[in-house]
Order: sequence, then structure tokens, then C-alpha cells
Amino acid sequence: MNKTRIIIGGALIGAVTGLIAAMLLTRRAERTERETAITSGEGLKLGVLVFGLLRAIASLNDD
Repeated sequence: MNKTRIIIGGALIGAVTGLIAAMLLTRRAERTERETAITSGEGLKLGVLVFGLLRAIASLNDD
């Protein structure tokens, strides 16, 4: 039961985070009057950041 709640909670946090990221991306596109496309450099930066975040989460209980 506890495992299920953790998975559902993580999914909800991920969905909310994705929604906020999409809102920020569209806001930036409206402000600069450009398309909402992400460049390959920005995509690489985001990938490295997400990988680092997941690695930090995975090592939370390591002592």
C-alpha cells in the first residue's frame, strides 16, 4: 500500500512539474514572439539536469 502511494505521489508531482514547465515555455515564447521550440542545446541541458535530479533522488537513503 505504501509503495502504491509513493508511485502515485511521484506521478502527480511529475505531472505538475511538467505543467509548470510547459507554462513557462509558452510564456517565454509569447514574450519573445517566437515559436515554442526548444533548441538542441537547451534539450541537452534539460536532460542533464533531469538525470542529475533523478540520481539525487535515488541516493536519498544512502548513508
